[in-house]
Amino acid sequence: MREIKNIIFDLGGVIINLDTQRTIQEFNSLSSFPFQELYTQAEQMELFNEFDKGKISDFDFFSQLRKHIGYEGPEIDLLKAWNAMLGDVPEHRLDLLMDMKQNYSTFLLSNTCEPHITAFEHDLYLHHGVKNFNDYFDEVYYSCRIGMRKPDKEIFEFVLEKNALDPNETIFIDDSIQHVKGAGACGIKSYLLPKNMEVKQLLKELNLL
Repeated sequence: MREIKNIIFDLGGVIINLDTQRTIQEFNSLSSFPFQELYTQAEQMELFNEFDKGKISDFDFFSQLRKHIGYEGPEIDLLKAWNAMLGDVPEHRLDLLMDMKQNYSTFLLSNTCEPHITAFEHDLYLHHGVKNFNDYFDEVYYSCRIGMRKPDKEIFEFVLEKNALDPNETIFIDDSIQHVKGAGACGIKSYLLPKNMEVKQLLKELNLL
């Protein structure tokens, strides 16, 4: 096996604690429409893909969401429900990222939207005094800001080409199997982070730590 020089990390469920079920429950408390028919970790309707790619505005996203679930209340409740999946970022994971950056070129690649970025950056600053993730990686890529999302091949090719990375020297870690398969299709050595396993443990098992 070629020496690993680069590590691409997913964000939600790997660095940030994430619970998509909380968002499903919050939406189900707002409306009788079963939200899981629109959105799960494994599959989502095209509206969410478009929002992840930054193709539609916050206003359009929440307006369409409102129609889909038949909700007529305040938009702030929709935003709170949408952000409910976002958990905390434990200090030890930030420490780990700083350690990894000393020995590897590290990248963050996340399917996310502007409201989520605002929410988790606020949380980062509140709890850790850090404005964003920029200091923890060589490059940070958010789907909504580059117009592509996982598991599409183009987003992985974009990161490889933009940073002149050899896929044989690159590892990708994600908590969603479809994303792992997408990266694997580009020749990247890709690993699924099992539920309830710390990313540090996986890195140790891969002899990267």
